[in-house]
Amino acid sequence: MLPAPDVRALAPLFPPERPGPLIHAHAAATGVGCAWVDRRPDPRAALVTLPGGNHALGGDPDALTPDDLAGVAGFVDASEHWRPLLAAADPHLGTWRRLFAALPAAVPVPRSHARLLGPADAGALAALDPGSAWIHDTRGGAAALAAAGVGRAVVVDGRAVSVAVPFYRGERYEDIGVVTDPGFRGRGLSTACAAAVVHDVRARGRVPTWTTSPPNRASRAVAARLGFVGAGEGVLHRPAGAGAGLTAPPPRRPHE
Repeated sequence: MLPAPDVRALAPLFPPERPGPLIHAHAAATGVGCAWVDRRPDPRAALVTLPGGNHALGGDPDALTPDDLAGVAGFVDASEHWRPLLAAADPHLGTWRRLFAALPAAVPVPRSHARLLGPADAGALAALDPGSAWIHDTRGGAAALAAAGVGRAVVVDGRAVSVAVPFYRGERYEDIGVVTDPGFRGRGLSTACAAAVVHDVRARGRVPTWTTSPPNRASRAVAARLGFVGAGEGVLHRPAGAGAGLTAPPPRRPHE
């Protein structure tokens, strides 16, 4: 296993950055996560894992066996030529269709009242509705997300009720995730928080992107209000992780 600081060396095994999941790029940029490779040195294939059951496969599938992937659970970003191996590792393999969008530089986005989170907000993030806690997965937890200084939120009575973050950070793109407590929906909070993150992403010289699923009309509506335009679609593979191979955290929703 390679620790996350060495993930950058695996870049040649993965496709160039594009709108959508940026799992390898995020691990390389943030130091969160870890990687498995088939051999050292000169790896031919790699599995990069972020907390929350978010994975990416790169390189040559012939370098691995089904046993190498048994036990991987959650969501796997991998091209279709990986599917036979994933299916051999898990006969219950499923897929999740994803829609990708990007925000053109010429599209203006209004300023927002959502405030930037800092280390003192770890408790407010930890108090998120349990169904929304996935929002801090790729940063390694509530305290880590707060310390990173990249999230925007609306906080009510010491509890974050709407949060937007760069769920995946790359060198060219940052993919935005947003959640709002069920009791506070319908007030425009998701749009406000996401708008604030858009300004932050642009200030860092990167392109804001958005990933969602076709049935998620609320997420698609927020993206449309902000001016995101379609940039393609794909699928995430969904292994159940029932075997005894590489272990991974339990799956959660990776991104609205």
